[in-house]
Amino acid sequence: MVRAADRAERPARTSVWLEGKAARGGSARGGGQPSGLDRGRITEVTVRLLDAEGMAKFSMRRLAAELNVTAMSVYWYVDTKDDLLELALDAVFGELELPDAESGEDWRDQLRFLAGGYRALLVRHPWVSPLSGTFLNIGPHSMAFSLRVHEVIRRTGLPPHGQMGALSAVFQFVYGFGTIEGHFVQRCASAGMSQDEYYRQAMSTIGEQPQFAAHVASSADLLEARGGDTVEEMRERDFTFALETLIAGIETMVERAR
Repeated sequence: MVRAADRAERPARTSVWLEGKAARGGSARGGGQPSGLDRGRITEVTVRLLDAEGMAKFSMRRLAAELNVTAMSVYWYVDTKDDLLELALDAVFGELELPDAESGEDWRDQLRFLAGGYRALLVRHPWVSPLSGTFLNIGPHSMAFSLRVHEVIRRTGLPPHGQMGALSAVFQFVYGFGTIEGHFVQRCASAGMSQDEYYRQAMSTIGEQPQFAAHVASSADLLEARGGDTVEEMRERDFTFALETLIAGIETMVERAR
């Protein structure tokens, strides 16, 4: 086990995936390690705690209590909290279903599938978005997703100098949309309200404020045009239309490059 003092003396690591630590596997590192514990179980419980309580309440002590071991026992398997968060981040990327690169399916359908899966992941695990922006996100599952996205973008027919821009346009949009959606869902749950109840209450409160009333009234036609009877239906239509707009933009840029 690496001593706490040794960890403190080391310079900050860029990623657990770059120093061979992730390859340590599920077995512990010598005698005296706690029984009935392995890295896979530790990572699984970490994901569960992050889903249930969020990043703010997560700590190695909280994790150890959930595992019914001492905090130092966890350090038989990971050197730092950041290492564990990186492992948890990559573990949930393993939930993503990836389209078959050799299926011959149209790139548009595969792009829609990948974008929809990524959005659902961000909503299902709201803590993923801040961690994705904190770490390099180069674990095996994350890289498998990234490589499949690149393969699909290459098949659009865009010239090489435009492919990364198209990728950014689509997946930075999905990142932002999924992050806001996930936080809204989380906020509603914390308030003990459904999304529709929360939305109606928020709109009613805003509409009662004199400085916002005129804006709400002028936007009524836009809200009605969104369609859908629930917040989820409205959001789904917004996401679909925005994604289709981006796909149409890629098609346009392909035509321009010919």
